Amino acid sequence: MTHTGPAPHSLGTWGTSWWQSILLGLVFMIAGLFILRNATLATVVSAIVFGVALLIAGLFEIVQAFWAPHWSGVLWRLLVGAFYAIGGAVLVADPLAASVVLTLVFAAALIASGIARMVLAFSHWDRFGPLLFVSGLVGVLAGLVILFKWPLSGLWVFGLVVGIDLVLHGAWWVASGWAAREGARPA
Repeated sequence: MTHTGPAPHSLGTWGTSWWQSILLGLVFMIAGLFILRNATLATVVSAIVFGVALLIAGLFEIVQAFWAPHWSGVLWRLLVGAFYAIGGAVLVADPLAASVVLTLVFAAALIASGIARMVLAFSHWDRFGPLLFVSGLVGVLAGLVILFKWPLSGLWVFGLVVGIDLVLHGAWWVASGWAAREGARPA
C-alpha cells in the first residue's frame, strides 16, 4: 500500500526537513552578522586558524617523510613539510602582519582571475558571456579597491568576505527551507 498524500514533513535540500533548513540558515546568518560586527577580529582569528592548520599539516608531512617505504622523495617531503610548518608558525606568531600580506595576495588573485574571466567571456559570449565579463570586471574592481586601501584593508577584508558569505549562504538555506515548507521542490 502506497501513501499518495502530502508528506507530513516536506523534505528540503539534501533530505533535511523544512524547519531544519530554516534553522541552519538562521544560524549561518547570525554567525555572518556576528563576524561582520567585528571583521578585524574575524580576520585575525582566521589567520590564526589557518596558521595552526598549516603548522599541523607541515609537521605531519615531515613525520610522514620518514615513514615512506623508500627514500627517493624524503628530501622533497621534508622541504614541503618545513615550508608548511614555517608558514603556519609565521601566521600564528603575527596574525596581524600575516593578514596584511594575505590580503595583498588575495587582491592580486582577484585581479588575475577577473582578467581571466573577462578574456574567457569573449570566447563564450553566446553562453552568458556578458554575465561572465561583468563577473570578471567586478573581480578586478574589488581587487583594485582592496589593493588601493592596502595595507589597512588587510585588517578587515577577510572578515568582511566571510561574513557576507555566511549571510548569503544562510539566506539560501532559509529560502530553500521556506520553499520546502510551501510544498515547492527546491532546485
